[in-house]
Amino acid sequence: MITVGMNYKVIPGKEQDFEDKFAAVIDALNVAEGHTESKLWRDVSEDNSYLITSDWNDEAAFGAFIRSDEFRAVTNWGSEQILAGRPSHTVYKHSSPVGPPGQ
Repeated sequence: MITVGMNYKVIPGKEQDFEDKFAAVIDALNVAEGHTESKLWRDVSEDNSYLITSDWNDEAAFGAFIRSDEFRAVTNWGSEQILAGRPSHTVYKHSSPVGPPGQ
């Protein structure tokens, strides 16, 4: 399992547009193969700063989604009309839980 952290800076005044678009994108995420959950977080000290955390079965599933036409259409729209800069993404890999010693 992996969690992808996607950091976004939004053009001031476009915060509601970004949040509304995320609500639509979540529908595409929810049917993407390998996706388990995504959440939108807003920085309380910087209104136009957001983080989307997205959980996937593996990095290959996330890679397939970001190469999809649906994702491309959303990112093109966002870069032209909503985002103040290029987003940054970080992949966090989860290790398998280890049982107690001796098991």
